[in-house]
Amino acid sequence: MENGNHKEVPEDANEHCPGTQSEDAGKSDACAGCPNQEACASAPKGPDPDLIAIAERMAAVKHKILILSGKGGVGKSTFSAQLSFALADMDFQVGLLDIDICGPSIPKMLGLEGQEIHQSNLGWSPVYVDSIGVMSIGFMLPDPDDAVIWRGPRKNGIIKQFLKDVYWGELDFLVVDAPPGTSDEHISIVQFLKETGIDGAIIVTTPQQVSLIDVRKEVSFCKKVGIRVLGVVENMSGLRQSLSDFKYVKPLKNGGEEEEDVTERVMAVLREKAPELLDVVACSEVFDSRRGGAARMCVEMGVPFLGKVPLDPKLCKAAEEGRSCFAGDECRVSASALSAIIAKLLKNDTIA
Repeated sequence: MENGNHKEVPEDANEHCPGTQSEDAGKSDACAGCPNQEACASAPKGPDPDLIAIAERMAAVKHKILILSGKGGVGKSTFSAQLSFALADMDFQVGLLDIDICGPSIPKMLGLEGQEIHQSNLGWSPVYVDSIGVMSIGFMLPDPDDAVIWRGPRKNGIIKQFLKDVYWGELDFLVVDAPPGTSDEHISIVQFLKETGIDGAIIVTTPQQVSLIDVRKEVSFCKKVGIRVLGVVENMSGLRQSLSDFKYVKPLKNGGEEEEDVTERVMAVLREKAPELLDVVACSEVFDSRRGGAARMCVEMGVPFLGKVPLDPKLCKAAEEGRSCFAGDECRVSASALSAIIAKLLKNDTIA
């Protein structure tokens, strides 16, 4: 937020905060003990000439959407990848920017492992798959197992390069896959893109309270920095799997060492006695959602709820193999849920 002196001051800042854009941000005596001290100290300060170059690049991008999560492991990158596949299938021009510097998953999620970035006279060229332009630090690592051990300033620098040096061309959508939490990467992407217009953020969570606690912080972050929350997606919302895709075992008895696999016997009985059940989808609540899950949290925090995506092993497999879940009928359980969420998103006046 801004105070009377037009300084950008976080709501939970200490008294006499110098402002996030001050050269003293995170360094002055007034910053001691402030929860924002580390982030402010490492964030870019003052007028940045590179913002002009970023604005010129982003002028050809109609919509910019951030994909956020409070915790890791909730399926945020899977959602980012499948959202990009879906938009491309609708004949939109799509770019997917991975700013998870320490844990880049997007190359894997789009089947682009081992690809490299190429330079042209227009700048860095994204790596393309199914007409989707993709950029990630994962393309720059000599060994995919290499750890990226960078402090804030280096992370800020590479994100800035992705925005000002990559030739995205004309895009309908730039989907930005951010790391979990609210850290340097989030502050940087907001500062670099805010003047060019960010349509908003989609926040991905799972139904249990341990995830929703951090999602509330993510919503709070968006409100503090002025980013509209386009909606919350509840991922892994109950297991949904066809009976014919299960493995069936008999539990261990009397100290036995191995469970007995009875899948073939069960399937034989089903095919003979009840073939109509082979297409039945079994449902099970994996996480405790008795408190209302993400839908209730959205009501309490005044943000839109976009919908639920089930825990679908077929979707997990598609993500592992870098494929779209919308190709064919294999992922029908999760693909239909994702399609409904994306249709709801596209009805939003902000990105229509």
